[in-house]
Amino acid sequence: MNTFTNRIVLVSGAAQGIGRVVAQTYAARGASVIAVDLASIALDQVTAIQADLRDPQAIESLFAEVQAQYGRLDILINNAGISRWKSPYELTVEEWDEVLNLNLRGSFLCAREAAKLMKAGGGGKIVNMSSTRALMSEPNTEAYAASKGGLLALTHALAVSLGPDQIQVNAISPGWIETKDYSQLRAEDHAQHPSGRVGRPEDIANACLYLTDPANDFITGVNLVIDGGMTRKMIYLE
Repeated sequence: MNTFTNRIVLVSGAAQGIGRVVAQTYAARGASVIAVDLASIALDQVTAIQADLRDPQAIESLFAEVQAQYGRLDILINNAGISRWKSPYELTVEEWDEVLNLNLRGSFLCAREAAKLMKAGGGGKIVNMSSTRALMSEPNTEAYAASKGGLLALTHALAVSLGPDQIQVNAISPGWIETKDYSQLRAEDHAQHPSGRVGRPEDIANACLYLTDPANDFITGVNLVIDGGMTRKMIYLE
């Protein structure tokens, strides 16, 4: 049985990469999918909406449109995000704010507006797309790491606050998920992962399905790390 038939699902950052595959996956499972991005979205079987989620007013307008068109929302996948790899000595306030305003503030505001619809409809599920960079770092990733770490804290805070309204809130922290030409990866790229391969967007989409399955109402406040085991691997120079 298709458990997502008649479910209303909003996926942000759905124009490409992980978000695009997540939107396609829910649509293939029978859900009514609202795909949101600042860029134009070319996807079949979804309702595409362009919105700048750095703008609080644009977020309010987006969810007002969802309410007017569908009357409810069952699932939110907070996937929209940007990165700025730049030395902390050179990162500007404007660049910092741009990353935090989309990745963290935008996710909170989307979750808040989604929760209003979910509460009125008897419950729902929210998934925040974090990153393994919330747990470990490469150089020059301060704004991105801070935003994704903030998402993990936001996730467990929302899980507690929204639990009484039958809304479960969880996070996914992807590791290396190749969104371009998978065939161009080297053998050593795959071999460094305990799983034996680099991740695909479908791995994250499957995790979204798991966390938002109506039967999984006992899972909330969780951060599901999907990285082929890399964050569990000790790496030393020999």
